[in-house]
Amino acid sequence: MSAGEARRVIVASTNHGKLAEIRSALDLDGWEFVTATDLGRETLDVEETGATFAENALLKARAYAEAFGLAALADDSGLEVDALAGAPGVRSARYSGEGATDARNNKKLLDALTGLPEAARSARFRSAVALVEPDGAVTAAEGTCEGRIGLRPAGTGGFGYDPLFLPAAAPGRTMAELSLAEKNAISHRGEALRALRQALTAAGRG
Repeated sequence: MSAGEARRVIVASTNHGKLAEIRSALDLDGWEFVTATDLGRETLDVEETGATFAENALLKARAYAEAFGLAALADDSGLEVDALAGAPGVRSARYSGEGATDARNNKKLLDALTGLPEAARSARFRSAVALVEPDGAVTAAEGTCEGRIGLRPAGTGGFGYDPLFLPAAAPGRTMAELSLAEKNAISHRGEALRALRQALTAAGRG
């Protein structure tokens, strides 16, 4: 990469909310985060066969780096509810089955917790991010955000389970009621991306 040329990184996602968080939190000088659509290419359908978020993030990043010949950034994240033995976990996006939507996933989660008081609804968001270079070098990081599941959805921001998740760091508000800056400051993905940024900077690559 010549001086003044942007370092292009392909993001293994089409989720606009996730992309906004990544671009906001990982604001490295001279880095340009693009998607397959930005490049006029088709998005890869990478089977998430990993048993953990970290394994799935690495699977996606490696597939994108190989297919596009660029550094690739992938995230895998989800919700772990203690009363449900950690579910939905790595199946968070597919919790309500084939063709799952945020609304269906949220309804299934509320149904599964019916009758449980707020004190018994502890949960956390967990995120794993992986950056894979074209030569195969890997930088990875993880983050968590502790909280609980509310009794009903609130807020119109964010995506996924955000309208139900009440983070401990923002009492009385769901993730969907926070601004993007507030969310990045406390979220699992924000924490993981900051850790990734620090690791890249320490290695002289940021």
